[in-house]
Amino acid sequence: MLPPAGSAAAAQLPVYLLTGPTGTGKSDWAIRLAQVAPVEIVSVDSALVYRGLDIGTAKPARELRARLPHHLVDICDPAESYSAGRFVADAMTAIAAIHARGRVPLLVGGTMLYLRALLKGLAPLPQASAELRREIDARAARAGWPALHAELARLDPEAAARINPNDSQRIQRALEVCQATGRRLSELQRETASPLADMPLEAWALAPRSRPELHRRLADRFHAMLAAGFLDEVRALHERGDLTARHSSMRAVGYRQLWAYLEGECGFAEAVERGIAATRQLAKRQLTWMRAETAPRWLDPEVDELSWNRDSCRALRQLGL
Repeated sequence: MLPPAGSAAAAQLPVYLLTGPTGTGKSDWAIRLAQVAPVEIVSVDSALVYRGLDIGTAKPARELRARLPHHLVDICDPAESYSAGRFVADAMTAIAAIHARGRVPLLVGGTMLYLRALLKGLAPLPQASAELRREIDARAARAGWPALHAELARLDPEAAARINPNDSQRIQRALEVCQATGRRLSELQRETASPLADMPLEAWALAPRSRPELHRRLADRFHAMLAAGFLDEVRALHERGDLTARHSSMRAVGYRQLWAYLEGECGFAEAVERGIAATRQLAKRQLTWMRAETAPRWLDPEVDELSWNRDSCRALRQLGL
């Protein structure tokens, strides 16, 4: 029997989180659990929010999403900007609605910025300043983003340690916060509280035992995406005429490298190699971040799914679901 919407029992329903590096099978695990348990999937993926980014994001098929509820998928046009703040607001709205239906939200994904915003909260940061950003962009054009990353490392070593030296968007924002507030971004972030703080949270992370095996799987998956029409998907986005390499959607791993090929910046074979290398680097960053920033129960994607699925179903039954 389901607890009535708005009841104390409904308010105490848990939030489930399944994370892990790209290519470990998180979505497949979540879908199979949703087929047998009263959970609804909430995407924690900065690329799945965009319509038209389907093959390169391994987006679940539309027919499957019509049958099994997925939230925060296909909610933006690729020309739109989607922020961590907007994600938190959308995610918390979805979580509240799922709980009101007497079901359990299953957060699935590995976008580190979104996970941090949910697990640690969002700092009350200043609004973006077009003037400051133009000044930072001009300095980056002269010296390069790695040089500005080095500047950030002097101003805010903690924030710089979490940001890739070529991640222009995050370097720009961190420097902007320092210049606008006179305080470090990392200090402001420590003063925040998680929006999930009052909810029971169960978190798991898929972590492959073999790094070479993960690399093989990521390469195989990239080639499978190409065989399924990934390049044609990126070409269709490129031909729209209103998108550039600066849009957040086109900075997604795989899209960025194929976009460079379509712009004539490299050959196709090189773009593929760059895409596979970028996917491996993303997986490495995700694993490093998750080990340092989260406290999930670690699972082996090769052997632990059956027990995870069984134990989750048992726990939900104990809650009367």
